[in-house]
Amino acid sequence: MVNLLIDAGNTSIKLAVYADDTISDEVRCDENSLPGCVDGLRRLFGDFDVAAVSDVRGMGEDTYNYIESVCGKVVKVKGDSELPIKNLYGTPHTLGADRICAAVGAHSLFPGKDCVIIDFGTAITFDFLTSRGEFLGGNISPGLDTRFRALNHFTGKLPLLERVDSVELVGTSTTGAMESGVILGTLFEIEGYIRTYPGYNFIFTGGDAIFFAEKLKSPIFVVCNLVLMGLSQIAKTDAV
Repeated sequence: MVNLLIDAGNTSIKLAVYADDTISDEVRCDENSLPGCVDGLRRLFGDFDVAAVSDVRGMGEDTYNYIESVCGKVVKVKGDSELPIKNLYGTPHTLGADRICAAVGAHSLFPGKDCVIIDFGTAITFDFLTSRGEFLGGNISPGLDTRFRALNHFTGKLPLLERVDSVELVGTSTTGAMESGVILGTLFEIEGYIRTYPGYNFIFTGGDAIFFAEKLKSPIFVVCNLVLMGLSQIAKTDAV
């Protein structure tokens, strides 16, 4: 089986191919260039049996028509999709596909383990998966860029800043205070979860995963392609 994996996030679209129990290196694109990127993958891997899609950005109808034209079957992951885990979320129709796929990926990597999945993106999500493969739900918090943009947007004089590699414990300038407040505030938030759930496997994924993993002393796992791993398992389930 050769399956196409599409992770359409808020900032970019990631493509990969799952074949022979291996996920290819991911390709990043925007929606306009997606057909060209998929055609390039088809030339390398051949025709696709299943396309598994996690779409939180809302790709257009033309894009889905194209995907359907080059794949034998298209599976768009939703809260009520058939999954290799049990979804106990109270409102499954509102559950983001990326959170579902990350949970499926975590279950495939750490079967029989309680897990907290922290996905660092436009939002930071904290999701809980039991050792029995039950997705309980989780919490949603603003991501780093979102926090910096909020400070700029909702105040009259604070500048728009970006992430820096290191910060002071106590800011000694307005810029330093903003950088420390956002980055240390996020770090303390994460550490609070780690203290509250001892014995859980903490899995970091998303764009800022390595940035925060390097700042923590606690043992955690970084799996940058966790959503793609979950998509590969869902595609395999739907292929049989």
